[in-house]
Amino acid sequence: MNSIVFARRRPVTTLILVVALIGGGALALNQVRPAFVPSKVYDFLDSMHLSPEQVKGFFVGHAREEHHEEAHTILATYPQSQAVTLTQTYVCQIHSQRHIPVRALKEGYLEAIEVKEGQWVKEGDLLFKVVPILYQKEAEAAAAEAKVARLELKFAEQLYKQMAISVNEVKLIEAKLLRAEAKAQLAQAALNFAIVKAPFDGIIDRLHHQQGTLVEEGEELTTLSDNGVMWVYFNVPEKRYLEYMANLKQNKDMKIELLLAGGKKFDQLGMLDPAHGKGAIEADFNNETGNIPFRADFPNPDGLLRNGQTGTVLLSWVENDALVIPQRATFEVLTKRYVFVIDEENVAHQTEITIENELEDLFVIKKGGVDVDHKIVLEGIRQIRDGEKVEYEDRKPEEAVADLKYHAE
Repeated sequence: MNSIVFARRRPVTTLILVVALIGGGALALNQVRPAFVPSKVYDFLDSMHLSPEQVKGFFVGHAREEHHEEAHTILATYPQSQAVTLTQTYVCQIHSQRHIPVRALKEGYLEAIEVKEGQWVKEGDLLFKVVPILYQKEAEAAAAEAKVARLELKFAEQLYKQMAISVNEVKLIEAKLLRAEAKAQLAQAALNFAIVKAPFDGIIDRLHHQQGTLVEEGEELTTLSDNGVMWVYFNVPEKRYLEYMANLKQNKDMKIELLLAGGKKFDQLGMLDPAHGKGAIEADFNNETGNIPFRADFPNPDGLLRNGQTGTVLLSWVENDALVIPQRATFEVLTKRYVFVIDEENVAHQTEITIENELEDLFVIKKGGVDVDHKIVLEGIRQIRDGEKVEYEDRKPEEAVADLKYHAE
């Protein structure tokens, strides 16, 4: 390391080294008094009645004072048991509850487009026409043939009553009528295929073809989205899934919120109750990720949410009698968290803790390692060693929590 950089980062150490050098040099000068040192230096020291030991003592004392000023007051407090709101966050994808492609059911020219992109339509509204005149005439011809067959059957029944024809001839005409009616129904179905209507209320997406385009059977014309209720999907790790199920078993009220892009919360709460048809939890875990997909349902009365959006799900609940400590009262060693617990003889002991949840400035810890009657170090952790006796000032838990400004060291 560069000597200048070292001096800047370690001022106290540098000062001690300089003092040692000056003291040693002064002592050597006083005892040896080499000829290359001007006699005015010795005259000055003699006139000030200062010995080399006094010069050295001055600098060492100054260094000790500076080191003492760098030490901070050690503060101690107690863990606190209180009700806290715990929140879990998950990245999510937003989908319409119904989002389908609208396709051409017959090949032909796209004669008419009755909607615009982004338009709200109702169930049964006309969307597209694919050369309907041809299908209309075929349907009319088939209907006429069915009408002729019905008249023939009626005339045949009269002849049968007059014993002019046999029963087999009547049955033959009945079969002819059934075939004509089936043909008429088929023609009407073809006509219906040429006219595309909205199967449900929703929003029209982008139009993929212009009027006059030759479209093939089954070709996609647009998509239709029902955004009345949005399905929000997010993946939950196995540990969080078990916590969720435990909270349900304990009948804890859970609130599901949606955070949109820009940090703004959606004004509707989500629903996750598969037993009553609200939301869903898939049956299997993903073996590669260890997650299980959840789906929360969000009402969307103003149509703000659209298919394909992303956001963050906030799953929160209230934990009563949670044991909390300030984050800055903890320190980490090899991925484990510790606090210093002060016993009745004012000796600090390094004690491991298990963190269950993390708040903004607090840790919710598992009971057992420390409890509300254990005094812990709040500030001055770096000045303490395990097993040392410490001097400290007490701080009430309420004051310690109210005055939180920094996270863990």
